[in-house]
Order: sequence, then structure tokens, then C-alpha cells
Amino acid sequence: MSAEATNPVSAAEATGPDAPSRRRARPRIDLRRLGRAALLGPATRHRLPDAIGHVAEAHRAHHPDADLAVLRRAYVLAEFSHRGQFRKSGEPYITHPLAVTLILAELGAETTTLTAALLHDTVEDTEVTLDQVREQFGDEVAYLVDGVTKLEKVDYGAAAEPETFRKMLVATGNDVRVMSIKLADRLHNMRTLGVMRPEKQVRIAKVTRDVLIPLAERLGVQALKTELEDLVFAILHPEEYENTRALIAGNTGAGDALAAIADSVSAVLREADIAAEVLVRPRHFVSVHRVRLKRGDLRGSDFGRLLVLVAEDADCYAVLGELHTCFTPVISEFKDFIAAPKFNLYQSLHTAVAAPDGAVAEVLIRTYQMHKVAEAGVVALGNPYTPPTSADGAEPAEDGERADPTRPGWLSRLLDWQQATPDPDTFWTSLRADLAEDQEITVFRADGSAPGTISLPAGATCVDAAYAQYGEAAHACLGARVNGRLATLSTVLSDGDTVQPLLAQDTASGPSPEWLEHARTPAARIAITAWLQAHPEAADAPEADPRPPVSFTADRRSGAKLHADLPGATAAAVRPAGCCTPVPPDEITGFRVRGGSVTVHRTGCAAVDTMKRLGREPVTVHWGDTAECRVTLVAEAFGRPRLLADLTEAIAAAGVAVVSATVEPPSEQRVRHTYTLQLPDAAGLPALMRAMRDVAGVYDVSRARHPASQTG
Repeated sequence: MSAEATNPVSAAEATGPDAPSRRRARPRIDLRRLGRAALLGPATRHRLPDAIGHVAEAHRAHHPDADLAVLRRAYVLAEFSHRGQFRKSGEPYITHPLAVTLILAELGAETTTLTAALLHDTVEDTEVTLDQVREQFGDEVAYLVDGVTKLEKVDYGAAAEPETFRKMLVATGNDVRVMSIKLADRLHNMRTLGVMRPEKQVRIAKVTRDVLIPLAERLGVQALKTELEDLVFAILHPEEYENTRALIAGNTGAGDALAAIADSVSAVLREADIAAEVLVRPRHFVSVHRVRLKRGDLRGSDFGRLLVLVAEDADCYAVLGELHTCFTPVISEFKDFIAAPKFNLYQSLHTAVAAPDGAVAEVLIRTYQMHKVAEAGVVALGNPYTPPTSADGAEPAEDGERADPTRPGWLSRLLDWQQATPDPDTFWTSLRADLAEDQEITVFRADGSAPGTISLPAGATCVDAAYAQYGEAAHACLGARVNGRLATLSTVLSDGDTVQPLLAQDTASGPSPEWLEHARTPAARIAITAWLQAHPEAADAPEADPRPPVSFTADRRSGAKLHADLPGATAAAVRPAGCCTPVPPDEITGFRVRGGSVTVHRTGCAAVDTMKRLGREPVTVHWGDTAECRVTLVAEAFGRPRLLADLTEAIAAAGVAVVSATVEPPSEQRVRHTYTLQLPDAAGLPALMRAMRDVAGVYDVSRARHPASQTG
């Protein structure tokens, strides 16, 4: 990245998006001639081995058989093309691509990634063209270099930064190594950000916090994520950073407390004949800050964690068993990310144990391979796009898409919704909101179609599942079945739920504005917003022309006979309360109300407690001999044509008369029907409610529970 480069010699300054555009009409340069001059020049000839020696050493530690010739050629081109350019710190610019390459080499990146890292700023800041990179180093290196090359501000203006990230993310969808290089590039720039103006430091730190740190987390590159967090913490929260730094500096004995527990753990595992390496891992600054906010005063063992490394998965559980047997486990701290890996490839067992002196130590248990992936994430996976070779060494023809373990659900979702956001500001806002969701759930499709699972951010609702499964066809969604039961679109989903969105037959129907309150994924929000903008009459209808409740009245025969043990209270003066509509054989309680009559409630009605608090004395009431009764039922349903007719038909089929009915205006495509019904026999109420629930679209039928004015 060239955010801090400047070239006092050339007219093209490598100073980031604010730099003037380089002149594209310059003649094509001869890379072979430049490379030969760089190799034969006395300064370069003696300096070259030292310049890339540390990169080669780190690379060979992970890849002993790596061919370093291509790295040497890439360094020659990078050094010559950046010659005369300097960073704002005054260092030669070549120190930046070297530092980025070293970061990736230490994480175990393969040779192609390192080659692209050395060249990642050449196309952006020098006269080297992408075609020349492709000619000399191949298509893969050229793709990676192009993926991290920024769009010029002279062409894109204020949209340059969001559009650059869009371009980078799309490239990452095809080759995740693009983002690996970008993360290492940003880490080195953050390390040297002190030479920038304070306001620019803050701007870069905020973008790093909102976009790049979440991407590092999702790609599992913890080694980069933790250092970026500390660097951002120091810039955006300098006071808290200094307090944390002083806290760590003042607890020099913290390592001794953990070391003592580590020795005890090692002894236990040796006695159990489990080969394991026990290490003390100090917490980084942000981690210490979070623990202090959570626990208050910190003990020595809170400043780090123990890491136990073993060879096989089964050994992880053997270590866990020994620790929980020989120490006092803190059960609430146990998490199994081996059986259920995190969505960013992370695997480990987490637990915490208490030492005899009461000190509690958090313990991470993982294999060496898990540790490599936990630290370096996708960088440690090499090139996931290299097809496997057969026994004879030939590359098999690919059938369909390549299986890519680094293309998780979140990245697929991001690539899908970004296509629907041509506006840079909307894309930038949606990207930050999407990346702010740091957990993910997996839900299952009920129809059995492929793919069988849907990945969604934690907190996603049935709205999100509908759009993830059906795209714009979800505009006609009425509700969903979650784990076989009808649910509203606002229902929040849990990991492992089975979801079946229910679509209306009328495909012309669309979402309501209330859906935006329940949508968590950018894909759902963008689709809903686009539909509402295309159909402004739908968004304005509830406010511009509110529909009054629809009511009708029918037979008003009296209900079940009620009697009150109160002198002067006749049968006509005793009536059931509208808030709970008691029917035989409900347990009931009565209260005198204004006018001298008695209102009867079910004993469990909330109004009973309210009346008692007001000092009203309860009246003993009881049912008469008749089984006839009047009851108010509320039916919750998904709106659809003929719903009112079907419900009324179900009620009539049960031999029940409708006294009155109210249909409230739809909300979120849900409607509420309230029926006051005259039953010939109270014993038929459960069967009636079941018959109403069986009507298509009805997901709940309940006795009315609402304040009644006659109790006042």
C-alpha cells in the first residue's frame, strides 16, 4: 500500500489516493534490462542477499523446498521500480513491500503470495504495468497484484476508497490471498502511522477498526488481528491504552503466577503419559482491557492464558480430562470449538481451572495444525485454488466449482449483496454494518434442496432466511415454519434451526416497511428498500390512508348464567369481563363496579390483582346451571385472501354463533381477528380453538386478554 510513500524525484508521488495521477503515456519499460541493471549495479549486488535474506529464512522455515529464484526476481523488479521513492518516515520505499512480505512469510504464506507481496505496489506507484507483471510472473501473481491495487482518486473522487474495497473483496471471492496481502499491508502501515497527521491517523485507524480487523477475524488471521487491535486502540483510545500499558507494566510478576500453573499442568500431563507442550501466552493490550472491564481488579493469572499443544485431536480431549480431574474446573468457561469450529476456521478447546491457591487460569488446548490455522487463518492454508494432483502427478480436470474451504457463508453473502448496491455510500455503510456482526449461525432448509444449510449472522430473523433462500421472490413471504411450527417473520433464529419460509401465491405482493426493523443482513435490507422505493404507494399507504377496523355484529343472546352472593345483585347485574371472557368451568372472581353491577373475571386475570391493589373487595360468584356461554377469541394469522371467510366457516361448522368480529389492519403481513362467540356448551371451546388453528395461515388462537373498560 502506498499511503505513506513519497517520491521527491519523480513527478508521480506514491502518497496514496491524494497523489496526482501518474502519466500513463510513458513508454513501455524493458523489465529484462532493468532487472539486469539492478543485479549488476554495485550497490544492489552487495545489498540484495541481506535485503531478502530474512524473508527467505522465514519462508524456508515453513516451506523447506521452496524455490527462492522467483522471490529474487520479484525483489529486483520491486527495488528498481521503487528506487528514488521514500516513505514519509524517510526510509526507502522498498522497505515497505519487504516488511509486508516478511509478515506473510512468518505466517507461512506460500511463494506465490510472497512474490505478489513484493510487487503489490509496483503497478499502483511505478511505471510497471500489470501486463508486464503477468508476462514475468504469471497470471496468479498478476491477479493478486491487481486485487490489492487501489483505484485512483482522480478517476473515482470520494468513491475511491469504498470502490477500492469493493474491488478487493470481489477479488478475494476468487482468491483469498488478495485479502491476506491487504491485511499485512495495513499492519505495516499501522506500525508506521506515527509520522502522519493526527487527523489522518484517526481516519485510517477507524477504517482499520470497522473493516480490516473484522475481515482479519473472519479469515482467522489472529496474529494480524490482535496487533491491529492494539495499534487502533492506541490511536483511538490513548488514555485507556496508557492505563492498560501501565497496568501491565506494574504487574511484572504476572508471568510467574501463570508459569507456576503451567509447571503443574505439565507435571500432570507427564504423569498421564500425554505428550504435550505447555506454553504461557500473555494477553495483548486490548484483551487485558476487556478482561479488566469484565472482572474489575485483575490477578496475576488474568494477564495471560495457558496454551497446550498436542499432536492429535484425541489428545486434546485426553488433556481436557486430566485437567478437569486434577484441577477444579470452571465449567462455565468450557467451550468445544473442535467439535463445532467457529465460522472463521478456528478450532480449540477452551476451559479454565483453579489452582490450589485459588488463582484461575484460562487454558486453550489444540493440535499443532489447529494452532497454525488459529494464528494464520487462511494464510496457513496455502493456495486453496490449486487443484489436487493424482497419483501420477497429473492435474485432474475440474468438474464444476472448486471446493474452497476459505469461501464461508459470510463471504458468499457479501459478494451477493454488493452486486445490488451500485451506490458507493450505500455499499460502504452496508459493508461496515455487515462486518460488525461478529458471530454466525447455521440454519437448515426444510425443503431438502441444495445447499441444505444457510449461513446467517447471529440475530438473523425469518426475514433474513427468506431472502437468503429465495432472493427477491421473498417479497411474497407471509411467514415461516421454524422447527415445524408457524412463526412470524420477526422471529429470531438460533443455530441449528430448520426454517421453511412460506410464500404467498400472489407474487405481486411485497414487503412492508416494518420488515426493515427485523432484517439483519444487508441482502435483505437492500432488497426490501429497493422494493419500497419502487413502490412508494405501498410504503405510504398505512400512514396516508389508514384502514379502520372492520366490524360486524350478529346475534346478541345472553351468555352463561352467573350468580353473585351479594344482597341486591340480580342475575342481570352480573356480567363476564371483556378482558378475560370467563366461561364455565373457569374459576372466577367478581368485583363491584360503577353502577352497582358485578364484573366477573377469571381468577388468573391480571385485572384481579389490579382491583385488589385498588382496594376493591372481591365478591363470591359462581356459574348457573346452563352450559351456554359467550367467549372472546383472538386469531393471529398471516394475511391472505378469503382468510375471514375460512375462519367464519370453521366457526360455523363447530355450531358456534358469531356475536361480533373485528379485523385489525394488517401489520408485517400479519392480521388479528377478534371474535365474540356464543357457544351452546362451554365444553366445546377446546375443539373450537383447534378447528380455528387448523385454518391455513392461522398460527395462534387464544382467549382475549386486554383491558376492559367496564372494570374501571
